[in-house]
Amino acid sequence: MVISAPLCHGFLPFSAAAKGSSACSRRRRLVLAAGCHSGPVAAAATDAAPVADAARVARRRCECFDLHQQIVPFAESWARQKSIVKRRKGLVDSNEDHTDTLIALQHPPVYTLGTGSSEEFLHFDVGDSPYEVHRIDRGGEVTYHGPGQLVMYPIINLRYHELDLHWYLRSLEDVIIRALHSAFSIKASTVKGLTGVWVGDQKVAAIGIHCSRYIVYHGLALNVTTDLAPFERIVPCGIKGRRVGSIKDILQRTSNGRELNDAELMDIAYESLTKEFAEIFQLSLEPSTDLYLQPRFSHRKRFSKPESCLWRWAEERNSSEIK
Repeated sequence: MVISAPLCHGFLPFSAAAKGSSACSRRRRLVLAAGCHSGPVAAAATDAAPVADAARVARRRCECFDLHQQIVPFAESWARQKSIVKRRKGLVDSNEDHTDTLIALQHPPVYTLGTGSSEEFLHFDVGDSPYEVHRIDRGGEVTYHGPGQLVMYPIINLRYHELDLHWYLRSLEDVIIRALHSAFSIKASTVKGLTGVWVGDQKVAAIGIHCSRYIVYHGLALNVTTDLAPFERIVPCGIKGRRVGSIKDILQRTSNGRELNDAELMDIAYESLTKEFAEIFQLSLEPSTDLYLQPRFSHRKRFSKPESCLWRWAEERNSSEIK
């Protein structure tokens, strides 16, 4: 089963259990029903009640690749995501997929379109794009990524959480909402019928995912100190008449013009998001450096516009609260 969920609009749910499931899958569902969120522990949790009790307390491992202050080309990070997903799929049948994954980074300026995105939401000719353009396998319409935007790519096996895309997308929204409140005292919310997170009438975070064999990837993008001008060249997420905002702009409106440090804001956003992510998904984050990505440079350095702009097609086959 392969499903893409949009960045903004509705999405397709899937049933809690596929037809013709194996005995191993049935055992896994029993563990899920008992509230287990652990990989290796889950396989044994069906054999004895004491082990099941321990499994409810244990947290599933999640390798965390922290590049949140690095600018990583989109094509490189996406290729690495697909490599991880391919490896993880190979572990599913043997019930050996014991670790989820979280990648945090920033991208140089780039536009991405979902599988069925329409070019009518681009205010430029794709042959003369101001930045790179990638068509990828997530759902949803066009969006923009760039320096100052914190992008987080969770690669999650829903078999060890909830077999429900509605639950997963709402959980990602909750991660962002809770992080903004705890770190910045910003009151964020969702909008009925749309996916993402809003502060007032400004969208500050977009979410887009792809699901294959119950493994979800792609993820969320939070505008922290993002230059919002590139959003004016598109209709973000295909939603007309709505604005895009950033955490920095929201905070500056309430700080009497006080200068805010971009790197510090990004650090705070990263720490808060990862904390809430681990809590909501009941994961034990384990730092890892074995990602083999080549960051272009640190966000602490000034970004320079690329010399050429490419149209790249890619596809995968198989408060006080601030209101």
